[in-house]
Amino acid sequence: METLFARSVEDASRLLKLTEDDRKLFERVEAACDELVLPEFERYVERKFNEKIPEIIKKHKLMGIPISKKYGGDGARPLVHALTLERFGQLGLGVITYVDVHQALGSLTIQEWGNEEQKQRYLTKAATGEVVLAYALTEPEAGSDPSALKTTYKKDGGNYYVSGSKYLISNGSVANKLIVFALPEGQQKGVTAFLVDKDASGFSVEMRMEEKMGLFTSDTSLLALDNVKVAKEDVLGEEGKGLSVAYAALLNGRMGIASGCLGVMEDCINQVKERVTSRTQFGKPIGKHQLIQRHIATMVANLESSRWLVYQVALKKEEYDNNRGNLEMRTEVDRVSAVAKYVSSRAAYNTADAAVQCFGGFGYSILSPVTKHLLDTRVARIYEGTDEIMELKIASTVLGREFEAYK
Repeated sequence: METLFARSVEDASRLLKLTEDDRKLFERVEAACDELVLPEFERYVERKFNEKIPEIIKKHKLMGIPISKKYGGDGARPLVHALTLERFGQLGLGVITYVDVHQALGSLTIQEWGNEEQKQRYLTKAATGEVVLAYALTEPEAGSDPSALKTTYKKDGGNYYVSGSKYLISNGSVANKLIVFALPEGQQKGVTAFLVDKDASGFSVEMRMEEKMGLFTSDTSLLALDNVKVAKEDVLGEEGKGLSVAYAALLNGRMGIASGCLGVMEDCINQVKERVTSRTQFGKPIGKHQLIQRHIATMVANLESSRWLVYQVALKKEEYDNNRGNLEMRTEVDRVSAVAKYVSSRAAYNTADAAVQCFGGFGYSILSPVTKHLLDTRVARIYEGTDEIMELKIASTVLGREFEAYK
């Protein structure tokens, strides 16, 4: 079932020489995925959070894939990290969401914006899984527009006190450390990022949201903060510069979701191949019918047209990581990540839809191996940046900053 992923690794080897450590990392990812297949299916059918995801990812020492070796992680380069997320994506976006939020939105954000004391305190534990991270930006009235935040903070002496609600937060009830964004009380500018402990007084999980149309095995929660005390040592980045932290995190997150969407498409193709070569209608395997082959051709084209966009992001991200401060490189990474996320999420949704069609009536059942992909990939066109926001970002790179529609 992993032949398409094996081809990805082979292609990546031509782009960037993989080390022995990289290959050992892929072996650990493969072992974890093999162990996750059954519980992921069982929890999906039950429409429950898969508690085995954190357990198995931690067991195979995969919580710190992109974290620097200095802090106990694997130190995986962006392309290697993308390949691991691609493989996890074959299991579905429930697994990807947990991993991507902890690693891309959480760990990499602390690694890029935290001071040395914060990195030593949190990254070392994030790498082992002792600390699980979440990213709390979205609110009931603030989705694509983070400047519309209602969560606020006030300063009292050397501490900050944060109050508000956070909505649709992935890993929200399973994380023990969250990156929370808030505005100064009574102001409309100056968003600040805080590292908030889930055990802090005034912090609560109001609801684990289970009424979703998909993504059942991922934890999605509504959070409340009532005068939560945060020490000044837990301000991430500079006070008032939180939007820069938020946007940088979302850039990493977009690459993660795009990588996961490649895995989704691979699994759809694998599952359809098995189905259409074994099911007979009108006296022959349905794979011999031309219209089924047209669906397969479309699925393969979707995958291949997305694959190199995602790898391009990873390669440009690596180049930028080695040239921090280069605004032109940063802008280019932002552009290609928007294109890759936009194309791959739509392609994954269309591929899953075609896979359901190839499965026929069984494809409409939650027991079908492709139905979860159709249900889950719809959210890939919303979280980490909606289709519409990606379109505006892409267009503004052609027209210029003065044409930014949401400036």
